[in-house]
Amino acid sequence: MGRAIVINDSTTIDADELRFTASRSGGPGGQHVNRTNSRVTLHWCVDASLSLSPEQKDRVRHKLSGRIGADGELQISVDTERSLHRNRQLAVERLVALVTAALRPVARRIPTRVSATADRRRLARKRRTGLLKKSRAVPPPD
Repeated sequence: MGRAIVINDSTTIDADELRFTASRSGGPGGQHVNRTNSRVTLHWCVDASLSLSPEQKDRVRHKLSGRIGADGELQISVDTERSLHRNRQLAVERLVALVTAALRPVARRIPTRVSATADRRRLARKRRTGLLKKSRAVPPPD
């Protein structure tokens, strides 16, 4: 059991559930970039995760459906830094941000009503517009 990655007060992801792969990066680094594997891809199988409840998995799958493959795996690639270690840290930070946003409950919309004054203003504006259009009309022949 590895260290836990804290998502919020009640949710953590076990670091053993994450898999990292390194590959060649096209980012900054000059000729050095052609010889080192500094791009990090974080792989996390949402479906197989023991850290999330079934409801949380459903919410993550729904909110991040565009980022999760058919195999249920979320992949995050980072190649912004020259350091493999720093790119790995950034990948974990992005995972935390994505999962935190996905697990955040949607605020219920409270239906509101238009105030009586605003409704009167709207109707008065409609009357004025109607009168203006009527005044542009060609008078009927006598």
